[in-house]
Amino acid sequence: MAKSVMFPIKTSAQFDGSKIETFIHTADIDNGTVFVKGDLSTEADESEVYTVSLPATGTGLTNLYMAYTSPLNMVIGADGNEYRMGDKNPKNFTNYKGYAFNGFKLTPGDRIKITGDGLGGTQSTNTFVVATNATGKLTWAAAAVSGVSLKLVKNSYFSIPEGGIGSQRTPAFVFEVIVVA
Repeated sequence: MAKSVMFPIKTSAQFDGSKIETFIHTADIDNGTVFVKGDLSTEADESEVYTVSLPATGTGLTNLYMAYTSPLNMVIGADGNEYRMGDKNPKNFTNYKGYAFNGFKLTPGDRIKITGDGLGGTQSTNTFVVATNATGKLTWAAAAVSGVSLKLVKNSYFSIPEGGIGSQRTPAFVFEVIVVA
């Protein structure tokens, strides 16, 4: 199964740390997955970690968070050198179940770039993606809805070297959040 690649181009969370939280879930979550912020975990070593649930019809489709943990895990050693860990291909990255990951609250004006693997439905002539019941994938739609809605800004790509010359472009879409409630 292909993994979603998502990058927050411009989000209010980048300037307001109160919109970034740490979460944990019972299933793997790709970057770009939308979810409802749950209760604080009851585990002793997770006192500031929130649980996650999938969006649900009604108020469960509003005020959602989006998963994003940098796929480029980097450690700076005592010697000042940078060390990158593991697989460097963001297409292989996931936030594993049972482990803490970061998420940010979606706010109108936020812009993200995401691959089609992180979206449900078919684009066709649709120019919006919206939160839908019981799935963490934003789904293509013809119009915004009363829950979380993002408008297509442009088609784009990620440069991810995976082979020969000319194969580095992975198709993606740039969206802007227009509705959260």
